[in-house]
Amino acid sequence: MNPITYEVNAEDEKIEIHLLLEGLYLKYGYDYRDYAYSSIRRRIWHRVHAENLKTISALLDKVFHDSACLQRLIGDFSINVTEMFRDPLFFKDFKEKIVPLLGTYPSIRIWHAGCSTGEEVYSMAIFLHEAGLYEKTKIYATDINTNVLTSAKSGCFPLESMKKYTSNYIQAGGERAFSDYYKVTSDGVKFHSYLSRNIVFAQHNLVTDSSFNEFHVILCRNVLIYFNKLLQNKVHQLFYNSLGKFGVLCLGNKESINYTDFADYYEIISPAQKIYKKVK
Repeated sequence: MNPITYEVNAEDEKIEIHLLLEGLYLKYGYDYRDYAYSSIRRRIWHRVHAENLKTISALLDKVFHDSACLQRLIGDFSINVTEMFRDPLFFKDFKEKIVPLLGTYPSIRIWHAGCSTGEEVYSMAIFLHEAGLYEKTKIYATDINTNVLTSAKSGCFPLESMKKYTSNYIQAGGERAFSDYYKVTSDGVKFHSYLSRNIVFAQHNLVTDSSFNEFHVILCRNVLIYFNKLLQNKVHQLFYNSLGKFGVLCLGNKESINYTDFADYYEIISPAQKIYKKVK
């Protein structure tokens, strides 16, 4: 079925989007008001068409009276792009430059913010296991989307993804046969339970929730690109407050600490892989 088209001028569209986002915040507490406009606009119109509606105002009305539609819209706003050892050179740099530093601590606390379905969290657990550090590590994996957290907790992933994930693992410097870490089931593959033993999966909203611990490492990769400048600085404040002295911040390859209010508070460890150390 082709989506219903509807002519709307740019100013009216902005007003409708503003009303929808304000409504979501006032009625449900979901705050998307400072997400990048072009991205949020595209996702809103996707949901308008998917619901066979004509206007954003009609979507607002349906969201207010149909909880299932609300959840579908929130799902559209959730960015869930991930894979095991995504960007292998990042994991290679992390293994070579950060893991030895972590080995000097009596215990290790890592926050993976915006963890999505958990592939990169399990990747980190694997590398820490290979380094002999996993037993003294606690990984806090958070996301705003409870559905992806449920998937992450299961440790189950599609069998057809394993070829790509194995290649990533090898490029990142993996030391064993990747297949040692999972078993094939009727539903795909399931990673061994010892990898999730020290992972805490929990809902956390980067926009509205506060710091909940002091961490040695925070990873938030390719999430901030969906926020506007104001919200990016707000989240960087949260990360700064959550990192201990000489804590490490890992961003995505499309992101940077430069041009934020916190640029002078970090030392660059890996410019290519966007790894920074808190120094002030």
